Amino acid sequence: MKKRLYKSTTDKKIAGVCGGIAEYMNVDSTIVRLICIALVFGWGTGLLAYIVAAIIMPIK
Repeated sequence: MKKRLYKSTTDKKIAGVCGGIAEYMNVDSTIVRLICIALVFGWGTGLLAYIVAAIIMPIK
């Protein structure tokens, strides 16, 4: 079975993007969320990437 990237419906805080990425990569969602927060505050690109991913990623 091929792995697909979806927004998570069970592990979501805002839109389920970080939870979906964590499920896809088989890591803890807290780690993905911390990386996303670091990108938002460090370079500002994380917020734009999160918004784009929330719009583009399908719901499982």
